[in-house]
Amino acid sequence: MILLSRNFVRSALLALALVPLVTSCHSSSRAADTEVTTLGSTEVTARLVEIPSAFPPNDLYNYGYVMRYKVLKVHRGKVDGDEILVTHYNPLKPRASVEDEFSKKVGGHVASFRSGDVHRMALESPVDDYFMGGIIDKYQDRKGVRYWAVWTNPD
Repeated sequence: MILLSRNFVRSALLALALVPLVTSCHSSSRAADTEVTTLGSTEVTARLVEIPSAFPPNDLYNYGYVMRYKVLKVHRGKVDGDEILVTHYNPLKPRASVEDEFSKKVGGHVASFRSGDVHRMALESPVDDYFMGGIIDKYQDRKGVRYWAVWTNPD
């Protein structure tokens, strides 16, 4: 029979008690920052399913680019269906530095866009009410709302 010291048992119990606290703090604190939870009329967590082509450079003009997402969770507001089309302003730029005089309020903590990534986004719709510049939309054969990404964070 193995005898364990009281200090060892106390330490082991304390470590086990702290596990839920430590793992709960691991979730992305950026995903639920004030901007993503208050901006826009809709807030979702969604997986970026498709970027239909390479992004054009930003050296000639500013543009919105439509990407396809699979909705994982709707936090507030509502969306039509479990796949949505989201327009991101100047997607080659990190969200933290993308806002300019043409975009109104846009931002977030996503540095770059890659298919498969999960984003928590504050959205507005329809995009034409929020951005009057050029929009690259490779989904013109698909009907439905085009959302404007106001704030985009990694999740």
